[in-house]
Amino acid sequence: MSLTMKERNTILVTGGAGFIGSAVVRYLINETEHTVVNVDKLTYAGNLESLKSVASHSRYHFVKADICDNDSMMKVIREFKPGAIMHLAAESHVDRSIDGPAAFIQTNIVGTYVLLEAARDYWNTLHDAEKGQFRFHHISTDEVYGDLENDTDLFSETTSYAPSSPYSASKASSDHLVRSWYRTYGLPVVLTNCSNNYGPYHFPEKLIPLVILNALEGKDLPVYGQGQQIRDWLYVEDHARALYTVLTEGKAGETYNIGGHNEKRNIDVVKTICELLEELAPKKPDGLKRYSDLITFVSDRPGHDRRYAIDASKIQKALGWVPEESFETGIRKTVKWYLDNLEWCRHVQDGSYQRERLGVGE
Repeated sequence: MSLTMKERNTILVTGGAGFIGSAVVRYLINETEHTVVNVDKLTYAGNLESLKSVASHSRYHFVKADICDNDSMMKVIREFKPGAIMHLAAESHVDRSIDGPAAFIQTNIVGTYVLLEAARDYWNTLHDAEKGQFRFHHISTDEVYGDLENDTDLFSETTSYAPSSPYSASKASSDHLVRSWYRTYGLPVVLTNCSNNYGPYHFPEKLIPLVILNALEGKDLPVYGQGQQIRDWLYVEDHARALYTVLTEGKAGETYNIGGHNEKRNIDVVKTICELLEELAPKKPDGLKRYSDLITFVSDRPGHDRRYAIDASKIQKALGWVPEESFETGIRKTVKWYLDNLEWCRHVQDGSYQRERLGVGE
């Protein structure tokens, strides 16, 4: 792709107020010369406070809109004329998908369809040179692959899809839609499937922020089953950099897996957080001797995948991307960030979620 794409174009980011989306927006504003249009519905997990540092920047624009609303998507694309779309808007929590799958079907499948059609309508109006430079970047998850049967297998870009939850099934469906728009209509797309993200501004329903915040308040640290599930952890700022690399250097029609090279059992993640809190927040709630005393094993969630692990060799060999953070450096930065930003945590918990257990399948 040309330097024009890298330095000057407008990029439309859907879901830019979410966890990964806000990291992408901050990266684009701070590290590139692009104009950024953030389109977000502002559901419970969308939080503009995550973008305070860039909100007043002259190259940043926010539009509150639902990707399922065709008229809104057509309008915003025609108005801002993006050179690329980075599609991150999605319902993303597995446990919530078990309790209420309808929202996942609507946003992740129907919303992706609506956005693809709006993008195709706009793309067809471009001149040939602009058509060739345009990209629709669909950001997805490694959960579409299901789980790995043994401890040596890795997910590659050619691994068959076998989603286990309503969430992963809806993301798998959206992946197939995006690929079909490339094959059928020629819309220049790139796809990425990432491993578990963590880092600053993560909504407190996810494992790492939930453990940090519960521990600080002396609440139970719930661990599903015996905590033997294995995940590959990817620091969110590494992910944002990878996404931009794929957008600007990736080949149309290709998929790139993005992983952190950091496989950890859930129980070990929780114990690591407890150890960091012993060092960084030694003053504990009354009566608590060690943070690890709060670890509580609870019944596993339905359909829980045992192991995810990404083979990220393609993006390394083809595009030169590798993660900068190890899990040890990234988790320390993450714990420090939450300790320094407890007010942000209080603000995002507006009553719709108070760290209760979700996804029990009842």
